[in-house]
Amino acid sequence: MKKFVLIVAGGRGSRMKQAVPKQFAEIEGKPILMHTFEAFLKYGEEMDFFLVLPETEIPVWKKLCKKHDFNLQHSLVAGGETRFHSVKNGLAAIGDEGIVFIHDGVRPFVSVQTIENCFKMTAEKGNALPVIPVSESVREVLNGGTRAVNRNNFFMVQTPQTFRVSAIKNAYNQNYSEKFTDDASVLESSGEAINLVEGNRENIKITWPADLKIARALMNS
Repeated sequence: MKKFVLIVAGGRGSRMKQAVPKQFAEIEGKPILMHTFEAFLKYGEEMDFFLVLPETEIPVWKKLCKKHDFNLQHSLVAGGETRFHSVKNGLAAIGDEGIVFIHDGVRPFVSVQTIENCFKMTAEKGNALPVIPVSESVREVLNGGTRAVNRNNFFMVQTPQTFRVSAIKNAYNQNYSEKFTDDASVLESSGEAINLVEGNRENIKITWPADLKIARALMNS
């Protein structure tokens, strides 16, 4: 079965409070984005890679590839106004049949086991959403107050969110809505049930300056 990896790195990294977009910040001498590609190569090389970047950052990425001698074959796609539009642009660039892993460019620690969990579930049931249990107490804001809720009913969502290509392409034909917080919510709104699989706790999304410190510690370990 054909496998596609769609890596989305359309963010500007404003929360990181640095001039360099977060996907280009370096860990162990290489941009985070290159480590993310390499995480999938550990799983297997028989995949087609697509990278979505803001159009203005594509020349920067090409220069970084030359600087770091990064020669992994991949196709570049210009991002859109929102993540929804960026993913939609990326999906338009890939074939119509197979399985697609849609992954955040700033999650370089996804494990081989998580990727395999996603692939197996998608091959069997059509989609897979990697999650981890909530380990802290959770409260809900409600009617001007708050209340405790059962954390066992909630999970933290990760990527790669994985789908049969035809189904997720069809879901992305609908109009954008602010309720679409991720790719699974787009598919779910088209009437599909979402299947959960086990993720890995190291698979953090590098968003804040503290995340970068954690990422460097993980890489060193």
